Amino acid sequence: MKTLFLDCFAGISGDMFVGALLDLGVDFKNLQEQLQTVPVNNYQIAAEKVIKNGITGTKFSVFTIVAEKQHRHLHHIHDIIDKSGLSASVKRQAIKIFSHLAEAEAKIHGITPDKVHFHEVGAVDSIIDILSVLICLEHLAVEEIICSPLPMGKGFVQCAHGIIPLPAPATLELLHGCPVTETDIEGETVTPTGAVLAVNLAKRFGPFPAMSVEGVGYGAGTRDGEIPNLLRVVLGQTQSAAPFQQDKVSVITATIDDMNPEFYDYVMNRLFTAGALDVTLTPLQMKKNRPGQQLTVLCPPDRLNHLANIILRETTSLGVRVREETRFKLKRELKAVETPFGPVMVKLGKCPATQKVWNIAPEWEDCRLLAVKHGVPAKTVYDQAKSVAMSLYLGNDKTVTTEYTEDTEN
Repeated sequence: MKTLFLDCFAGISGDMFVGALLDLGVDFKNLQEQLQTVPVNNYQIAAEKVIKNGITGTKFSVFTIVAEKQHRHLHHIHDIIDKSGLSASVKRQAIKIFSHLAEAEAKIHGITPDKVHFHEVGAVDSIIDILSVLICLEHLAVEEIICSPLPMGKGFVQCAHGIIPLPAPATLELLHGCPVTETDIEGETVTPTGAVLAVNLAKRFGPFPAMSVEGVGYGAGTRDGEIPNLLRVVLGQTQSAAPFQQDKVSVITATIDDMNPEFYDYVMNRLFTAGALDVTLTPLQMKKNRPGQQLTVLCPPDRLNHLANIILRETTSLGVRVREETRFKLKRELKAVETPFGPVMVKLGKCPATQKVWNIAPEWEDCRLLAVKHGVPAKTVYDQAKSVAMSLYLGNDKTVTTEYTEDTEN
């Protein structure tokens, strides 16, 4: 499994994360081209080699040409992401990350997420930092991210609301359930942008994993101190002990028979934005022969309470049922394929034990947008993308393989 380890010995910020991925080998020109599809103006990006305590790293910078005079709300940032030309996967992750930021800021300021005025995290540089990290990770085809415990700096920092203590309140709010460590470093070591990226992208926090190292990158921060102000990322291959990938997921269910069905679309979108892995509706015949629906939400365990709260707040349900399940998964890879209509991301499902492709699925959102652009049926774009992917990843065998290895006992 292609794994990226974030070695945050000096902390993590958005620009350090981008710099480390560029230092690892992501093409800067490719990053520029993809960012040009994002409807944000008046900025420039740069990447340069710097030396911190004798170690060479890459410093990524975003320069604002004209200072912004108004703050953005969450829906403004969602619009920017939705109107970009980035892949559907990057858009989904970006919206999830900014929504998490809004929730943290809202709790600190005692307001709702839609009322949050993004200051530091909503400025152009943070939007570009977050999108750049997601673009670079997609380019590297990283399957799993592991992050070291995060070092907490001390002191105070100036922000839009005045002088606040370190770690910043928003940073601590984002780090619920994550391991942190004490440090003697004076100053901000983990920014809100760095925290939200680590929390949303890392599968787990822990020590350096056993891996076959393929590359190392260093992303430089601005400050200089006794230790090198660098984020080190290590890319390599780790082995999965199980024939399939496994993880734990929480399942939330609620049975509803008295809600306006028009509400379901809104509720489902809210749940997906808040981190749900899947949301389904199943028709039921309930007591007194009332037709109803079972709402089922699949989510990471750390999002359980938040998603249950959304269900109880946004639906007419008076309670939810919760359970934990083990999930077996195919190894997933995202690949871009070229079609006559334009590029389409396709998801490959591989058996981890044999590396054979068992499933190929073009990203629907990419197909839909190209169909609208060219005035052709969406199924035509979808079939073209799947055909190209099958030729590339199945060779002469045009049928997605369903072979598997099974241990038997006599």
